[in-house]
Amino acid sequence: MEGLTSLGTVLGSSWASGINLYMTVAGLGIMHRMGVVTLPGNMEALAHPLIILAAVAMYVVEFVADKIPFVDSVWDSIHTFIRPLGGAAIGFLAMADAGPALQIPVALLTGAVAGDAHLTKATTRVAINTSPEPVTNSIASVTEDLSVAGVLYLIVKHPVIATICVVLFVLFSIWFLRRMFHFLKRVFRFLSGGAERPEGK
Repeated sequence: MEGLTSLGTVLGSSWASGINLYMTVAGLGIMHRMGVVTLPGNMEALAHPLIILAAVAMYVVEFVADKIPFVDSVWDSIHTFIRPLGGAAIGFLAMADAGPALQIPVALLTGAVAGDAHLTKATTRVAINTSPEPVTNSIASVTEDLSVAGVLYLIVKHPVIATICVVLFVLFSIWFLRRMFHFLKRVFRFLSGGAERPEGK
């Protein structure tokens, strides 16, 4: 059962980091310090006060940037490598007691899970920004934060369900990203080409 708990913690944390890395790190660190959850391996380093403070500060910045149309897409672009690396670091730290032979494959897996979550979020935001109204960005941002909070809750109370949710999300995202890429391709083609000119003019 302990192995399943650790798996739920690692996979859930890596997925959440792909959505909001700073909220995930701060949440895990605070919960570990409060004794709500015991982080595996060297993940307990996330509970260091300086790491928690830095994560909270960056979360505040992201909280604002994530709700401004187009600024959110720029922010996501900057984090294209940061979030997957954060997910990979979580897997690497979690498997510290297993040695490099297991640390590296797990880090690659968690980095891929975080990258998948980030790509799904970033692609969705680009699609949302094709709409002129700004309210949808705030709704999407709050929904993402709530989903991260939900996964952190599952990590503590139902780690097996957290694992299942991550697997289902990855499967869903494969279908979703294909649909979104086709949609965005049509939108960008329309925007770059403009309205079609009538024949003979």
